[in-house]
Amino acid sequence: MRPYVICHMMASLDGRIDCEMTEQIDDTNHYYEALAQLGCPSTLEGKTTLAMHYAQDGVFQQCLPHEDAGQQLYKAVEATGYAIGVDTHGTLLWDDNTTEIFGRPLLMILSEQASQEYLDYLKNRHISYITTGQNGIDLVSAMETLRTVFGVERLAVVGGGNINGSMLDLGLIDEVSMMYGYGIDGRKGMAAAFDGRPMDRKPVRLIFKCVEEQDGIIWVRYQVNK
Repeated sequence: MRPYVICHMMASLDGRIDCEMTEQIDDTNHYYEALAQLGCPSTLEGKTTLAMHYAQDGVFQQCLPHEDAGQQLYKAVEATGYAIGVDTHGTLLWDDNTTEIFGRPLLMILSEQASQEYLDYLKNRHISYITTGQNGIDLVSAMETLRTVFGVERLAVVGGGNINGSMLDLGLIDEVSMMYGYGIDGRKGMAAAFDGRPMDRKPVRLIFKCVEEQDGIIWVRYQVNK
C-alpha cells in the first residue's frame, strides 16, 4: 500500500524546470493554485530543490566516527500533511523551526548509510525521518512507510528532474500534471521535468485526462499507463 502520487511541475515549452527560469515566464500563482486543486496535502522534493530554496547554507559536519543509521523511522508529530524531502546521505542543514518555513512539518527520507549522528541532529529539531535502502534510498519502501505510518494518501512530487525520473522508473507515479509557461529555456545541461533514467529504458506511455489554458499557461494532466 502506498500513496497516490501526482508529479506536478511548471516547465518552459522545451520541458526545462529550472525554478529561476520558470519564475521569469510565470510570475503568477497559477502553479500553486493548480497544486491546491490536486488535493495533495503532502509534497515531496529532491535534495537539489531543498538546498536551493529551503535548507541553510553549508553541509552537516560530523563530530563523531561515522555509524550507519540502518533502517529507522521517527515520527516527530502527527499531521494531515508533510513537506517531504529526499537527502540520501544526510547533509542538509536546517533551521530550528522548519514547520514555519514549509507551513507543514518536515519529513526527511534518507538511506541507511546516513549517520546516526545526523539522525540525532534531525530529531533535536523535531524533524521526522525514514531511513531505508542500503545502496541509496529504497523509494518503494519509503512510499509504503509514508502511507502506513504517516497516513499520506495523496502525494504531489514537485521537483526536481532526477527524483521525478527515479520515481517514474520505479512505477511510483500515478499521474502527471504539467504546466507549460509561455517561454523557452534552451540552455545546455538544464534539468528536464523527468531526468536521469537509464539509456535502455523505454518511454512511459500516458493516458490523456484533460487540458486547460490559464492566461497563456497550458495545464495538461495525464494518467500513467500501467
